[in-house]
Amino acid sequence: MTTSTNELHLANDFPAASTEQWRGLVDKALKGADFEKRLVTRTADGIKINPLYTRGDALQSAVNALPGSAPFTRGTKPVRDGLGWDIRTIHIESDPKALNTAILEDLTGGVTSIALQAGGNGLPPTKEAFATALKDVLLDVCPIVLVAQENFFDAALALNVEWDARGIKAADRQGSFGADPIGTLAMTGRLSEPVETALARAVALMNTTEASPRVQVMTADGVVAHVAGASEAQELAFMLSALVAYLRAAEQGGIPPAKALPKINVSLAADIDEFSTIAKLRAARRLIWRVADASGVGDVASAVKLNCPTSYRIMAKRDPWTNILRTTIACAGAALGGADAIVVLPFTFALGKPDAFARRVARNIQIVCQEESNLGRVNDPAGGSWYVENLTDDMARKAWEIFQDIEARGGLLECLQSGFIQETIGKTAEARAKSIATVRQELTGVNAFPLLGDDGVHAEPWSAPTPPATKAAIEVTPLKPHRLGEAFEALRDAADAHGGFKVFLASMGEIVDHNIRTTWTKNYLAAGGITTLVSDGYKTPEDAVEAFRKSGADAACICSSDAVNATLAEPVAKALKAAGAKLVLMAGRPGEKEAALKTAGVDQFLFAGADAVATLEGLQKKLT
Repeated sequence: MTTSTNELHLANDFPAASTEQWRGLVDKALKGADFEKRLVTRTADGIKINPLYTRGDALQSAVNALPGSAPFTRGTKPVRDGLGWDIRTIHIESDPKALNTAILEDLTGGVTSIALQAGGNGLPPTKEAFATALKDVLLDVCPIVLVAQENFFDAALALNVEWDARGIKAADRQGSFGADPIGTLAMTGRLSEPVETALARAVALMNTTEASPRVQVMTADGVVAHVAGASEAQELAFMLSALVAYLRAAEQGGIPPAKALPKINVSLAADIDEFSTIAKLRAARRLIWRVADASGVGDVASAVKLNCPTSYRIMAKRDPWTNILRTTIACAGAALGGADAIVVLPFTFALGKPDAFARRVARNIQIVCQEESNLGRVNDPAGGSWYVENLTDDMARKAWEIFQDIEARGGLLECLQSGFIQETIGKTAEARAKSIATVRQELTGVNAFPLLGDDGVHAEPWSAPTPPATKAAIEVTPLKPHRLGEAFEALRDAADAHGGFKVFLASMGEIVDHNIRTTWTKNYLAAGGITTLVSDGYKTPEDAVEAFRKSGADAACICSSDAVNATLAEPVAKALKAAGAKLVLMAGRPGEKEAALKTAGVDQFLFAGADAVATLEGLQKKLT
């Protein structure tokens, strides 16, 4: 039996809409405001993000692109394997027995691979420590990824000894030795041996793992640049320059690109901007293919694994529960972007060593994204989106431009030694810090909706790594990691050290009159650790002053609408000063009444757009 079906076209009864019509309506709503300034945004790389993308924005190069086909923008395989990606956790623990307990707990809870920090405040890079830490771990099915910095060679030998002791065949071994000498130099500012020597060691490991196709030796790590404040394109360019440097080192050691590329994996951070993360990973595959293609082995680019930890710089110390939201968004971005492995940092990671609960939450974020939300079932779900395709293309072009500049200056190592990389990334980080300080970029729980008081989260502080025992063979200015909320966290620490600050809110009129500014002021001051005394509002200056006297505060802030302020702000300011207020603030711009309000007793005006960090720091000094 054949059943006929009729397609339903819901738009047929409506006239076709044009971009020009839409733009006309937008201009009408803007009432003369500048379209570019109000609705067009730009990334840290200066890439333009339009408010609307239409069929006219479609990229011809992306129209017929398919997953599994060069340049692999849409993925390195036609269909994603299994549930989509490898669920990985990172462990930083010096006690092998405690580490073993944590690893087995994670594997039982659904993790599929383990990242181990070796050396420093991590696992000692010895065969005894590895044997204890990896006891009962099924090494023939569980990849072990090393984060070892200068200890990569010793750690790799220790892992090889354990594989041998277990009788794991070369073909069944899985993992990565994580050799990244240039990235280590960039992060720590030093190497105890010449870069050439470290590279030669890594190349030697490549030769020893020829029979282990699932073991990578080197890592081209863009995360090093990311945590120091790099933009997406700068992070991609840093990664690409490291990749090229390692390919050259391998070739000098007798390993051609066709064999070297599968031995190098790539790491990029998954950020809170979901679409930028998706575009960055798509652009990364395209850029890796371009390097491989220039080396004569374009198709081998599909063998390069893309690992994505969630961004350390987005993590907050205060109200760290909000980190769960941030890492979930970052994880989703990495999954939709096609990451081969994802590490979700535990929500207490910025505070110290994660406990069992924090590690459980981290792995469950991935499990929910993978097994309940099925984010890995579809290959490149963002493919075909006019917005994402344009963002990917623009990001790749910008990254290639920066990469070419680095190479023209002598390569990544030379640019680190000259300070070019540090200066370039520093400027981007400074611009972002200004955006956060002025609250143009909001960080929930930090400069937006901060939580005062004890958030109930505590963690064992990270132990300080042991200082290097050997003299540096090479030194550069390090790319210092920093988190986005550090400036506001410093304000909160200063407030706690003082015992706290308190400001009375003189909210005038009805709730409908003052609620917006009262709420804004409460959050604004809380970002600097300043508690506010909030009420439903006061109808007269006398009511406000009476409440102020009872509050025990010696500072007050007038909050209300412009209309109410026009009649009540001056008499309220006078009354508060007469009642003994040492500091009188007012929420909102004063406009033409600035001189009169200052004469009445207003000492300072609080408004959006100003440098909140500087303002709050100044207020703390005045309140001391």
